[in-house]
Amino acid sequence: MSATVANVTIRILDKEFHVTCPADEEQDLRVSADLVHRKMREIKDGGKVIGLDRVAVMVALNLANELLKLRSRDQDLKNIVDLRVRSMRERVDAALEPARHFAP
Repeated sequence: MSATVANVTIRILDKEFHVTCPADEEQDLRVSADLVHRKMREIKDGGKVIGLDRVAVMVALNLANELLKLRSRDQDLKNIVDLRVRSMRERVDAALEPARHFAP
């Protein structure tokens, strides 16, 4: 069974790009393209970086940095949840322990 694909035209800094993606991911692609466009516009308008290739690299680095920070925060939250679940499990086990002595 083949997935339905969408041929999408996106525009980033006055340049058109034709991209094929799974049809159910088209909206995500458009949102991603809009984010990249806005970030590139910010850096380009800032005037400190010259050349579209350098602007694109700066955007890629900034987005990668944000992604890595979010992954780290996600892992920290996962660790906290794991500790709390383990603590709750230990408390439940401790509360049930006296009842285990009366089980046949």
